[in-house]
Amino acid sequence: MLEKFQKFNEMLSGWAEWMAFWAIFFMVILTCVDVIGAKLFRSPVFGSLDVMMLAQVIVVSFACGMALIRNRHVQVEFFVILLPRRIQSAIDCLIQLLCLGFFVLIVWRLFMHGYHFQTGGEETATAHIPLSPFAYASAVGTIPVCLVLLQQFFSSVLRVMKNES
Repeated sequence: MLEKFQKFNEMLSGWAEWMAFWAIFFMVILTCVDVIGAKLFRSPVFGSLDVMMLAQVIVVSFACGMALIRNRHVQVEFFVILLPRRIQSAIDCLIQLLCLGFFVLIVWRLFMHGYHFQTGGEETATAHIPLSPFAYASAVGTIPVCLVLLQQFFSSVLRVMKNES
């Protein structure tokens, strides 16, 4: 059962990673067009800074799930690795649970933030692009992180029960 959940998480995070890839690709193209327009034609792309800011939000929130699956995040383990394996697994279980709670809170607050942007009519300063769709998209992009952390929590619980590492 846990393997199916892991495959689902990889598939969902892979889809989100592709969304992040296309946002980065768009940022590269926009930067090139903006620089060429500004230097050669003295006409930069209107609102390019606003669009870059919003694209970065998409990149960061949609790439986190796959970064977590591939262990591409920062970990500091100078003390825990000296402990017995069962205690290491128990600490890992606790850390996964705390991270899961933190990211569930992030998703909830991003949805609330999007709602406040929507009801307040918040827009970017230059191009007047509504901010609420990007807050909602960031919340949706962070959901795979929650699912990966849930799967890792269950794996940690099983390791504690089996006395493995």
